[in-house]
Amino acid sequence: MTYFEAFILALVQGFTEFLPISSSAHLILPSAILGWEDQGLAFDVAVHVGTLAAVIIYFRHEVVTLLTALMGSIFKGERSKESKLAWMLVLATIPACIFGLFMKDIIEIYLRSAWVIATTTVVFALLLWWVDNNASLKDDEYQADGKKSLIIGITQALAMIPGTSRSGATITAALYLGFTREAAARFSFLMSIPIIMLAGGYLGLKLITSGEPVHLSILLTGIVTSFISAYICIFFFLKLISKMGMLPFVIYRLILGFGLFGFLIFG
Repeated sequence: MTYFEAFILALVQGFTEFLPISSSAHLILPSAILGWEDQGLAFDVAVHVGTLAAVIIYFRHEVVTLLTALMGSIFKGERSKESKLAWMLVLATIPACIFGLFMKDIIEIYLRSAWVIATTTVVFALLLWWVDNNASLKDDEYQADGKKSLIIGITQALAMIPGTSRSGATITAALYLGFTREAAARFSFLMSIPIIMLAGGYLGLKLITSGEPVHLSILLTGIVTSFISAYICIFFFLKLISKMGMLPFVIYRLILGFGLFGFLIFG
């Protein structure tokens, strides 16, 4: 992997991890279209570290508050809206853990293809458009209950299918359940923290046991670039989402999906 490839892939990872447009799709496409080699486990770990650092630092106050409330509910029996939200985020993480444990190999073998990406990109673009246009937009993230959290968690699990988009699926589900756009995005971003940690830890263990060579300068490029681009993405997305809605991302996904279909058919 060259430094240019590392920079572009990390930039793409950072900007697409938290947008409803599928980071996995954009990371698979360079190898499918440009012929780039797979970035490897070490680089996957690096960009996970970068995006994880970005979301934790951006939501540092919320993370500290939620963790404190969670510990207080466990050890002191304290109850608050913050402790409830923390438990709902824990609940929302469980389906992806179970789904990933039993389905990850099947997805890696059978579903990491450009055809699957093109299809899911278009299908979930239309679903996002329909939900966003019919959403009641009345609740904040503190209105999440067990049922709503579990539903959002199931959509996060299904988003392991390439092209679906983790943030796209969870934001779509949250909007359908009555969350405002800002609340849907915040809930999605906060629930990304444990799942990115788990995914990064899993990839890290695979890296340790694989014996794959590690190029520190390439990895540092990936970490720094993905961190900066992810932080910028989160900042502007939350600032603009209430004004622009989801239509720009729907249009982008449709262009990307149909463009990929055209490349596969005529390229």
